[in-house]
Amino acid sequence: MDEIGFDDFLKVDIRVGTVLRAEDYPEARKPAIKLWIDFGDDIGERKTSAQITAHYRPETLIGKQVLAVVNFPPRQIGKFMSEVLVLGLPDDSGEIVLIGPDGPVPKGGRMH
Repeated sequence: MDEIGFDDFLKVDIRVGTVLRAEDYPEARKPAIKLWIDFGDDIGERKTSAQITAHYRPETLIGKQVLAVVNFPPRQIGKFMSEVLVLGLPDDSGEIVLIGPDGPVPKGGRMH
């Protein structure tokens, strides 16, 4: 494992946001869901797509708080522009489970 310095870690801007809207993304090469996430007044609403269909349906994601990297450049995912990277961990089958706070926290809060 490569070590990084604390200053390198601080360059990664990980924030909490609340999912406002979610839709299936059938045009994606692998099954995915489009997400529109509110990161509060400073960052605003950002969108992304995520391969999370094994554990989530769009309607179950509305209101869920998730962690995402918000300072990556936008990335084209098929016909959809992804503006953030939501964070998750693989389960025993390799399917992604999203990372979020245990309880409600203010939108836009930065991970420390």
